Amino acid sequence: MHLSGALLLLTFLVPPVWALDAYGAAPANDPSADVPPFMILLAVVFGCVSFHVAVQIPSGLLGTWLGRNRTAGVSYVLVLAVAGVLTIVLLWGALGAGRGAQILPLWADFMARGSLAMAAYVWLSRRLRTRRVRRSDGPELAAS
Repeated sequence: MHLSGALLLLTFLVPPVWALDAYGAAPANDPSADVPPFMILLAVVFGCVSFHVAVQIPSGLLGTWLGRNRTAGVSYVLVLAVAGVLTIVLLWGALGAGRGAQILPLWADFMARGSLAMAAYVWLSRRLRTRRVRRSDGPELAAS
């Protein structure tokens, strides 16, 4: 999970569109601005951490568990399906039910960023699982 969280954080080096729009609307020297610029940066960091804890970790664990006896591609699709549902629930709860038009662009942004990080998680979990299987098969093959 640390690898996927770090990759997710790296995707935020390219700021989301909503953060750029909000940052442009909040000049640093304007005391009448609704939101100071540092709060926009904190919102991006909070969004990253919230997505990692509420969506990425549960979907990675549940998706790889559901796809444990399947190929890596099927496991990845299951991880993305669980992440898509959890992301909609998270955004729906955070933005409210009446703002469906705002949910879709945010959902697409979080899913695009999360899909890269979750691909790394599925790859690493498959690699570690096959390495563990090879180690457990080694002594049995040598003994026979």
